[in-house]
Amino acid sequence: MARARAAQAAALLTNRGADPSNVFITERPGHARELALAATARGVATIVAWGGDGTMNEIASAIAFTDTALALVPSGSGNGLARELRIPFDASAALALAFNGRERRIDAGQIAERLFFNVAGVGLDARVAHRFAVGGLKKRGFSRYVAITMRELAHYQPDRLAISTGASTVETSSLLVAIANGREYGNGAVIAPHARLDDGLLDLVIVAARSLVRAFVELPFVFMGVIDRLGGVRIQQTDSVTIASAYPLVYHVDGEPIAGTLRISAKARPRALRVRVPVN
Repeated sequence: MARARAAQAAALLTNRGADPSNVFITERPGHARELALAATARGVATIVAWGGDGTMNEIASAIAFTDTALALVPSGSGNGLARELRIPFDASAALALAFNGRERRIDAGQIAERLFFNVAGVGLDARVAHRFAVGGLKKRGFSRYVAITMRELAHYQPDRLAISTGASTVETSSLLVAIANGREYGNGAVIAPHARLDDGLLDLVIVAARSLVRAFVELPFVFMGVIDRLGGVRIQQTDSVTIASAYPLVYHVDGEPIAGTLRISAKARPRALRVRVPVN
């Protein structure tokens, strides 16, 4: 699959008079970041990320706060950021934006040294991301994501969290806490209906613990983009948040799971990334 995409990318570049030798296949986690750093050092103006949210995050993290722009060819399981930016799913049309799209500046969020550009979070979504990642690239897809979510819901025991924004602290047992720069996880699952990629703020979404039956019944509200109408859902905008637990937290950044800390602190990083998007 990767080699087929590389061949297609090389052909598309050749048709536009660009150098097809600048197409690279990632070989391991972190490789996309290394390639992006090297390209930025060479003064490359635009880097195209052909893949999912993980590939996007690696490249975007490497070129954030530089003059290099990111173009997306979405081909992952969720493609949340690409959907939010209205990137076409046709590879040729998406790649064309690297040449003739307009530039837009979007924000990022940051947890420790990790940047995220769409959604980070603690709780159910992080545990689902962990289970999803265990299967590797060959076992991905929307149906598997839904199946893992249902299994995790059936056995989920919410942690007691202390969530601080500014001078206020809330202690709660939550199903999940999303820290959103963009609106959706992907596949139309909208977790932060009012989030904007360029407002300089993060949307903090706290979903209170609930039963499996209730969560299943309410799931359509997420895909309808009206999760804020549900009881036990609190959404606020903030430029920073700290989440603490008595037990090690599992959290994710753009779907990539991370574990082993008792506290995470997130902050908004305004105008962090240049992206190529449709003109209209």
